[in-house]
Amino acid sequence: MADPVKLSKVEAIKTSSNYLRGRLLEELADAEASFSEDTVQLIKHHGMYQQDDRDLRGVKGPDGKKLGKAYSLMVRVKVPGGKLTSGQFLAQLDLCDELGNATARITDRQDIQLHGVLKQNVKQTIRRINEIQLTTLGACGDVERNVMCCPAPLRNSRVHDQIQEMAKRVSDHLLPQTTAYHEVWLTDPVSGEKELLGGGSDGHQIEPIYGSSYLPRKFKTAIALAEDNCIDAYANDLGLLAITRDGDVAGYNVLVGGGFGVTPSNKNTFPALAQPMAYVTPDQVLDVATAIIKVQRDFGDRSDRKRARMKYLIFDWGLEKFKAKVEEYYGGPLPAPLSVQVTGFDDHIGWHPQGDGRWYYGLNVENGRILDREGFRLKTALREVCRAYQPGIRLTAHQSILFSDFREEDRAGLEEILRRHGVKLHGEISNARRWSMACVALPTCPLAVTESERVMPGLIDQLEAELARLGLAEERFTVRMTGCPNGCSRPYNADIGIVGKTANKYTIFLGGRLFGDRMASLYKDLVPFEEIVPTLVPILTSFRQERHPGESLGDFCHRKGADALRAFSDHVALADA
Repeated sequence: MADPVKLSKVEAIKTSSNYLRGRLLEELADAEASFSEDTVQLIKHHGMYQQDDRDLRGVKGPDGKKLGKAYSLMVRVKVPGGKLTSGQFLAQLDLCDELGNATARITDRQDIQLHGVLKQNVKQTIRRINEIQLTTLGACGDVERNVMCCPAPLRNSRVHDQIQEMAKRVSDHLLPQTTAYHEVWLTDPVSGEKELLGGGSDGHQIEPIYGSSYLPRKFKTAIALAEDNCIDAYANDLGLLAITRDGDVAGYNVLVGGGFGVTPSNKNTFPALAQPMAYVTPDQVLDVATAIIKVQRDFGDRSDRKRARMKYLIFDWGLEKFKAKVEEYYGGPLPAPLSVQVTGFDDHIGWHPQGDGRWYYGLNVENGRILDREGFRLKTALREVCRAYQPGIRLTAHQSILFSDFREEDRAGLEEILRRHGVKLHGEISNARRWSMACVALPTCPLAVTESERVMPGLIDQLEAELARLGLAEERFTVRMTGCPNGCSRPYNADIGIVGKTANKYTIFLGGRLFGDRMASLYKDLVPFEEIVPTLVPILTSFRQERHPGESLGDFCHRKGADALRAFSDHVALADA
């Protein structure tokens, strides 16, 4: 008889939590500035992470004693498909000013994050989010995260309407059903009346999909078009690649097993792209997605959280066995996926016709950070745009904003507002900056080993100068940076991936591509930050000299291979010595 599997500590916390209640109510009522270690694991499922400002660790007060950690919460708002109203968006900006650290952040999963929320303010924050029909439930934790979808607001495209509606249906279907969320955050403290606002159900069922222990690890889903994989479907546990026919979605290729988290000390962890498993019709999507999640629920690794994502179950079993088990849970056979490849990626930046006589505008937001500072008042500009025009708001997977429903005569007014507040328009930023992305990293992410968001703008400044010198400024390629190997900004399928390895040193990956369907290869390890751009210059030089007509940087690096690129770089270094 096999020995019983020893579950991880987090599994015990979830199982004993009474469906995510734990001691949350008691700890919210105490005077402590932080939640306990066990409760920190539960609040993730309610949509937040406890953090501390690492810049302030070790800071001493006037008496010479250390002040202790400066705790706060990052609260994440779940936005299926990135779709918001102007009113909902303005409410988030108000919250970040009134209860946060005066900044908000668009994530690479089309969510909004509020940073610096103190424990004593978190209940008010979540209540106000739900009052505008949004939720934080399941934005973090071991459940279905925000369901992504191409956000383009095309009014004459049934396909876009259909995939965006599917994103909402999948999100609603896979939302945790526990009433704990409403009991903790939305129950009137005087009357005890539960106010079911932005998330959850009527409260009479426990978790029919997740069970009492929820999933072994987080689960991510994205819906894309073959001609526009703008949400990186292959980087998700579950990707749905829409197959169109005669202007409608005929079905979806089901992609399974993507995920980019890596633990360098554990050689059994790795990034992976999702693999095509089956083809389904639209009316099968919810049942097949449920079957996939239940297979992961029942067979995913609950002993080692570093190997708990579904990609490892598929790696250990093989795709054929995994599909057979999904079919068993679904209750019937699933046909093979169709032979369809991704052919495009549109970041939707700039002006685009909607198809109804109006326009939408895509505004690049560098690394998703919304703030005001000297000479750059993005937050103020966004408020003025929303109040003046009440546009629809769509958040992109590249951390940017689409404003919809602009009349022709109002386009100049939008541009004037942005310019007046020091916000550059789409034609005023470089391609390198436009296609770059960085994770938060220091000072708030507890997993970060080095900088990312705070140093990325300066790195792009350097890269812009070298690209201009080489005559490559118009090239379109992705540059993505993280402060640790967990891959939150999706560096492992980028043309250039820069992954934090240790303090001020990074691993450089090359040869992914914009379409998101190919992994990059490790090029150089432990590169100091100040040497990143000099390390890339020989690669860019070789690309300029030896590229094939129309070849992208990622395709060139993939064709040449890391060994040949290193040999060329070493030759350049010797020649310069």
